[in-house]
Amino acid sequence: MAVSAYASPLEKGWYYLHRLLCGAILLFLIAPILVIVPLSLNSVPFFTYPLAGLSLRWYEEFFLTIRWQGALHNSIFVAIVVTVLSTVLGTLAALGLSRPSFPWRTAVMSVLISPTVVPIVITAVGVYFFYADVGLLNTFAALILAHTTLATPFVIITVTATLAGFDRSLTRAAAGLGAPPITAFFKVTLPLILPGMISGALFAFLTSFDEVVVALFVASPEQRTLPRVMFSGIREEISPTIIAASTVLMLFSIAVLTSVELLRRRSERLRGMRNTDPVSH
Repeated sequence: MAVSAYASPLEKGWYYLHRLLCGAILLFLIAPILVIVPLSLNSVPFFTYPLAGLSLRWYEEFFLTIRWQGALHNSIFVAIVVTVLSTVLGTLAALGLSRPSFPWRTAVMSVLISPTVVPIVITAVGVYFFYADVGLLNTFAALILAHTTLATPFVIITVTATLAGFDRSLTRAAAGLGAPPITAFFKVTLPLILPGMISGALFAFLTSFDEVVVALFVASPEQRTLPRVMFSGIREEISPTIIAASTVLMLFSIAVLTSVELLRRRSERLRGMRNTDPVSH
């Protein structure tokens, strides 16, 4: 939005100063992230400035060595299973919470999203002792269940936000035309809340894929994930391969967040089209 032609000199000065401050803050926040990109292309196994030369050797080590690829495959496997479980559970929970007659809605919602509020270390310690008692430690099941607990709240939040503008007269109309509840859900409700479900699923995938604290507590070396290998590498040695892995994860996160934003805009367009439909009025 451009500055108004009728703005006073003081208002124009504040307009440009405000944007300058926002740009400086944004640069301050993203500079530590952007600096890893050229460092990942360094040709020598130590950090120098200016760079000694450009090389893709660290990306080759990340994509071709067994240690890194095994961890990447474990992370992808766990994240995919967690995404499916958390999307199903979170969508069902959001559908139930969105009903006007649901009792104690605020209290139940607070309990369901509490994993996003409780410090992750406390959650990891609690999960460790509980899984130790039931014999689930050092298994993929333990990692998947723990990550599902952390990821489901994001699905609940996004789907609940989508359902906030949902017109329930559509489902009543489908029921009035003889459609069973299952048919009404898949033909009417699901297409409208699908952008929110996909956004929640993407957040759930990132939550599981990037999580390291719980993995340190409940996973064994056989279930080591990519963030755990990166964490161990930082403690034991500073390898440029970690920088290359961080760059790949950063680009992947940017792609996911861009997809979420596109889905949000599509959801707003669908909601706007529904609100401007003359039949609904």
